[in-house]
Amino acid sequence: MRKNPVSEILDIPQFSYFEFQNPFSGSYGTLSYKITPSDSALTVQIWHSRLCSEKAEIEEEKQYPMNLDGFRELIQWLEMKVPGRA
Repeated sequence: MRKNPVSEILDIPQFSYFEFQNPFSGSYGTLSYKITPSDSALTVQIWHSRLCSEKAEIEEEKQYPMNLDGFRELIQWLEMKVPGRA
């Protein structure tokens, strides 16, 4: 797990990582996710497969503002998608 994690469940980097336009993908159990930043938004995709996002069938996609509040909302939404947490 990362030092100073943004989530107690998921191993996601701090907001500053995304400010530099770095995408991030990870998984927790059967849930896979990818966070992709742009100048104005953070896009998060989820799917249930061990395939990469390019090969998987994306089940849900949401966008949040590219700011700290939007990032916090994204984390909360993503945590609720973890199996057994809804």
